[in-house]
Order: sequence, then C-alpha cells, then structure tokens
Amino acid sequence: MMEESTKVENKRSGKGKGGARQLYIAGAVVLVAIIAIAVYFLSTAAGSSVVVVGDNVSVFYTGSYTNGTVFNTNVGGAPFNFTVGANQVIPGFDSAVVGMRVGENKTVTIPPTEAYGYVNQSRIITYPISVFGSNTPKVGEILGTTSGLEGKVTALNATNATIDFNPPLAGYTLVFNITVAAIRR
Repeated sequence: MMEESTKVENKRSGKGKGGARQLYIAGAVVLVAIIAIAVYFLSTAAGSSVVVVGDNVSVFYTGSYTNGTVFNTNVGGAPFNFTVGANQVIPGFDSAVVGMRVGENKTVTIPPTEAYGYVNQSRIITYPISVFGSNTPKVGEILGTTSGLEGKVTALNATNATIDFNPPLAGYTLVFNITVAAIRR
C-alpha cells in the first residue's frame, strides 16, 4: 500500500521517467515561444522604422534650384526636426519623407504648387517713398510691417519703393536632397 502512494507522489511531482520528458518538452515549447516572440518584435520594429504621418523626424537636407544653385543646407550642422503632416514644412517636403527609413537618402524635385506657390502679383506692392520718412530703403533690403509680414525691396526710384511680400522661394521648382537621421514616434 505504501508503495502505491509513493508512485502517485512521484507522478505528481514530475519525478520519474515520464516527468523528465514532460519537463524537457515544456522547456522546449517555452524556448520556441520566446524565440518566436523575439523574432516577431524584431521584425515589427524593423518594419515600422519607416516614416509615417505623425512621426517626429530629424533630417539633413540640401535645397537647391533646378540649376543646381544651393539656397539652404544643414549638412554639417544640426539636423532639422519636424512632425510629419503637421504643416511645419512645405507639402512636397512633408510627403517626400513618408516611407523613408533612417539613413535613407533621396533627391526630390518639388514644383511650386507643393512648395511656396507661384508668385502672387497682389503681394507685390508699390509704396510712395514718403512713407519711409528719413529711412529710405535699399533694393534687396528686407522690411517688416506692423502686422508681421516681411517683404523684400525689389525696386526703388525717387518717388516709389516696390516691396515683394511673396515668400522668397515662391515661383521656383525646388530640389531637395534629404537624409533621414532619426524617427521618433
């Protein structure tokens, strides 16, 4: 009678021939599950490392006109940070980074409609020189208004000053070479 109860105890505690085998199988199943979970998370992380709308990204860029003249770059300096889809950059630049990965580089050509728009003639205003008092502007000078607008003096004569309040890059097709440095969700 004592012998039978010992056998029952051995089966319950996992001791004996069948118990070691079950323990080995359970360990193998747990190990396979851990490996599968690790592979899933690693592949998901790699797959999600593309830029999507809402991501905060850091980029290096060089902006140029279609003739190759560079108008701006941050290469060699600090990366430029912005949130994709938050209207913090021109639409063409915003959409250009979507789908890119960290370290990826691409060159995009952005038409005026996806950049700063076309030159709006109604934003080029001629003022009598007298409105400037003794502070006569110079051609090329940037002037500000009390409402916060900035414009560039494009023409000047004895009686008038013409100021262009369009964005400086309005009317241009722009070329950007972009490298994604970081993606933050």
